[in-house]
Amino acid sequence: QVQLVESGGGLVQAGGSLRLSCVASGNILSINTMGWYRQAPGKQRELVATITSGGGTNYADSVKGRFAISRDNAKNTVYLQMDSLKPEDTAVYYCNADIKSPSPLTGWSRGTYWGQGTQVTVSS
Repeated sequence: QVQLVESGGGLVQAGGSLRLSCVASGNILSINTMGWYRQAPGKQRELVATITSGGGTNYADSVKGRFAISRDNAKNTVYLQMDSLKPEDTAVYYCNADIKSPSPLTGWSRGTYWGQGTQVTVSS
């Protein structure tokens, strides 16, 4: 079984910073793209940032220049450094990963996994 566990959320004032972490554990052969998504109350889940295994990154326009995604492949961990936070960044943040795992039937299988989410609240 593969599991993603996020940490680092909390309450911060506008202009402040937070760093989110997400660790993937379990029977993992390799991890391709990892990313962060968020969902605010009453809104759909949206992409925040993604990073490939080679380090290529992609950001939502709303966070460019303020957030930075990074990963440690040796630790199966992805990070999201969030600076200059705004009240509109308030949401539950979810970690996402495209993971290759052993399969008794086919040798290996690929799946998309989600963490349980961590709350980020930015006060004005």
